[in-house]
Amino acid sequence: MDRVLVFDGVCVLCGHWVGFVLEHDRHRLYKFAAMQTATGRELLRSHGLDPNDPQSFLLLEGGRGYMDTDALIRVLKSFGGRWRAVATLIQLTPRFLRDALYRATARNRYKLFGRHDVCIVPSAQTADRFLS
Repeated sequence: MDRVLVFDGVCVLCGHWVGFVLEHDRHRLYKFAAMQTATGRELLRSHGLDPNDPQSFLLLEGGRGYMDTDALIRVLKSFGGRWRAVATLIQLTPRFLRDALYRATARNRYKLFGRHDVCIVPSAQTADRFLS
């Protein structure tokens, strides 16, 4: 369980992010925990995020927690190729600007992208990558 992404399981944008990671994570580096699960809630709480309303997804990697665009950049870089280049471009933007944009999007994610009534359910092919 070296790399875990804790995400909002009812957020449409977050669900698309998880799908994107599943598609591009050729080495199956990442596991996933919805913030609505006991595991997800505990991981958020232990890294200083409110499990009832986190303003960021959480990436746990190598015993450390990463949030906001730092987490996004680390995930993209792990895919290599063009995604490493995209991550580098994002990283060139000053952190206070990129994180402000990230947080504004996170605060308004349901208004902008919608919300599912229930958590996403992994397919049979990806179920082993989701922590309950």
